[in-house]
Amino acid sequence: MPFTIRSVAAIVIAGAAILATGLAGGAGAQERRASHCIAIADAAPGIEYLHHASFTEPPEPFSVRLRYIDHSMFLISTASGVDMVTDYAGYLGPVDFVPEVVTMNQGHSTHWTARPDPRIPHVLPGWEVGGVAADHHLEIGEVLVRNVPTDTRGGWGGEIRQDGNSIFVFEAEGLCIGHLGHLHHEPDDMQYAALGRLDIVLAAVDGGLTLDHATMFRIMERLRSSIVVPMHWFGESTLQRFLAGMREGGFAVEETGSHSMEVSLRTLPSRPTVMVLRPAFLSSGEAGGAPGLEVAPAE
Repeated sequence: MPFTIRSVAAIVIAGAAILATGLAGGAGAQERRASHCIAIADAAPGIEYLHHASFTEPPEPFSVRLRYIDHSMFLISTASGVDMVTDYAGYLGPVDFVPEVVTMNQGHSTHWTARPDPRIPHVLPGWEVGGVAADHHLEIGEVLVRNVPTDTRGGWGGEIRQDGNSIFVFEAEGLCIGHLGHLHHEPDDMQYAALGRLDIVLAAVDGGLTLDHATMFRIMERLRSSIVVPMHWFGESTLQRFLAGMREGGFAVEETGSHSMEVSLRTLPSRPTVMVLRPAFLSSGEAGGAPGLEVAPAE
């Protein structure tokens, strides 16, 4: 029987040692590389660096660049030159730019497109098809992209669609980055186990269309990621309500006005921190980047 993400989670709970040897994706499939996000329990604290950087140039060695594009779309760029876009809706800006990987979710039309650029090598839909949950385990060099399915609901508490959304996890440069997608419920214990450690989490904070703030606060407290990047916030007042709640929960908050950040294991903040990025579509005028901004670690 082929393994699914849910069965992988059950195996993690029963005994994580199995993951050390990898899991087969199905009959005749190649052995899967083990997830270091599940296997490693902690990360080194340090200092964080933010800057307006060119999306056409790779970040510094052992670093990953996050670039907030729009709504729930982020460009994740690795030092090895792999570019990935989350919740890809088709338009990245007035540029001719083709990422290696795009992930999509179907919570709303702003999270996916039926007509992705045909030049994109890897298009990963996050929803079930024919009752079969999405099960991605894509390796590109040292980068691993995998998903954990979650359910979705219809508008205003409508019918539940099992496995209608995916939390995508991007493992690169030793970091574990989780994009919650259009999450409609708190993950259960098996889903938390399948996620493993998330150093950086990209979280929808609209407070209603996805999850109410109280539930999202509970998820953030359980994950206790070093960096939380809010997305899907529609308006400033909604964002500020989320930030106020996170401050009450003991998280530091940094509002830099930047649309991008560069981070490595070495530069993760010593205290869980909400980093507010401002969305901006990709522009050819960004070529060349700008000097970095050093931010002192939180007390």
